[in-house]
Amino acid sequence: MLLEFLESLHIVWICLGVTFLMLAFVEVGHQFGVHGRSRQDKEAPTSLGPMVGALLGMLAFVLAFTFSMASSQHDLRKQNVLEEANSIGTAYLRADLIDEQYELEVKRLLSEYVDIRLQAANGGDLDILIEKSVEIHNLLWQQVSLAALDKPNTNTSLMIQATNDVIDVHEKRVMGSLHNRIPGTVWLSLAAITALTMIALGTQIGLAGKRRLIAVIPLVLAFAVLVTLVVDLNRPQNGLITVGQQSMVALQRSMKHHSE
Repeated sequence: MLLEFLESLHIVWICLGVTFLMLAFVEVGHQFGVHGRSRQDKEAPTSLGPMVGALLGMLAFVLAFTFSMASSQHDLRKQNVLEEANSIGTAYLRADLIDEQYELEVKRLLSEYVDIRLQAANGGDLDILIEKSVEIHNLLWQQVSLAALDKPNTNTSLMIQATNDVIDVHEKRVMGSLHNRIPGTVWLSLAAITALTMIALGTQIGLAGKRRLIAVIPLVLAFAVLVTLVVDLNRPQNGLITVGQQSMVALQRSMKHHSE
């Protein structure tokens, strides 16, 4: 339920929420420092400095690691879109090699399939659209199988291979969009390190007796923006950074042009 709620939030609200939580942890640490100031020695803020620096470095490392994961997955999703467009386009062209009684239905199904894939990428109901995609797979396979049984030759073999490729790439896209995400343990580690870093930073500020908001707020905002960027990359079509569908749109236009 929590993951579904976070997925539904606009990326701006996530950025504001992350910023607020980080500032809250800084304030918690500040209160710890204020309460401990009366019984601390004068060198306590200085001795705490290396620890805060180490935690900031660790946080930067974990953020870089998480960003790398999200970026590589984003690139893979873009490659999957191009691969799917190529496989559907190949199947559409190879439909010319089979008998006309099967060709027309195969091309109609492939054209409908592209429309469904674009609807899924543009925020449609994924469960329903994936179910429709699987139905079209079955209908395509039925038509291609009948064509192969009617005239088993090289042309129908090529069409069967193209249909298999369309089905296989569909599974790759579903896995890449819905399942290949940053693991929950990585998010928990990032949250824990962020909280500890902000608390340590606030404690140092409290011990020093100065809030230094001019330095703290830009630091918090910078880390919050980085975290938000990682979250955005991890959500294929729900944020500001989305997987481009230009190749599928071009294929859709090409199909409409050929059908006219």
